Amino acid sequence: MSPADLLLEPLQYDFMVRAIVTTVIAAVVCALLSCWLVLVGWSLMGDAVSHAVLPGVVLAYVLGAPFAVGALVFGFLAVALIGAIRGTSRVKEDAAIGIVFTTLFALGLVLISVTPSQTDLNHIIFGNILGVSEADLLQIAVLAAIAFSVLVVKRRDLTLYAFDRMHAHAIGLSPRFLGALLLGVLALTAVVALQVVGVILVVAMLIIPGATAYLLTDRFGRMLVIAPALSAACSVVGIYLSYWLDAASGGLVVVAQGAAFAVAYLFAPRHGLLGTRLAAGRRRIGSRPGAL
Repeated sequence: MSPADLLLEPLQYDFMVRAIVTTVIAAVVCALLSCWLVLVGWSLMGDAVSHAVLPGVVLAYVLGAPFAVGALVFGFLAVALIGAIRGTSRVKEDAAIGIVFTTLFALGLVLISVTPSQTDLNHIIFGNILGVSEADLLQIAVLAAIAFSVLVVKRRDLTLYAFDRMHAHAIGLSPRFLGALLLGVLALTAVVALQVVGVILVVAMLIIPGATAYLLTDRFGRMLVIAPALSAACSVVGIYLSYWLDAASGGLVVVAQGAAFAVAYLFAPRHGLLGTRLAAGRRRIGSRPGAL
């Protein structure tokens, strides 16, 4: 089979085209947000919100409402509960996050176990990107466009919030509002990625691209370009591999992103494990007496 056949054969099927388009859309907006999550240190918050939407999705199914509506409601509920526990008790933020997301995720599992359904609700947990319909694609595209627009319009304010909240407050910005805005976009983005990889692996799409870009550059502006581009490329590779290997699409998308991170971790010129050692070795050789 020629390389052209390897690339073109999957595109003969409408479900594969929808899967690729949907995954790329979700990957780009998740990667863009991940740049701020990595800098702010909200990896665990991304995990919490992505798991907390599960009961909302199940209840939406029971009520006949769109999955995105239930997921959004419970995503914002999780954020509000975490803030309430942190602000009104001695419990610290990491403990509040752990309490809220595990409780809501467990509630979702219970609801799945007791809800009679002709639909396999386990797809909510593990994703079902190959089963995306045109209506699902439209819904994901609209939500992703909203999240993407907010991040682009407020990128300077959010960047200042990530680097120096005191300075942001000093120039008239509200760190509390910017934090709430970032959490709101996080909840929205988690819903976007839900259909692609399921609630368990959403956190990977929200963290790995930003972490990989963080190893490859010291400039935040470049991170905002590298992370989405790399994530989109890994998404296409993962979907193609799932077709030819007959394996889980969402899992392979995340595996591809993890492989890209491993390469950056080892070989990034300035921050990679081997790259820094090679650079240090060259500096030692260059500093020896008589070295050219």
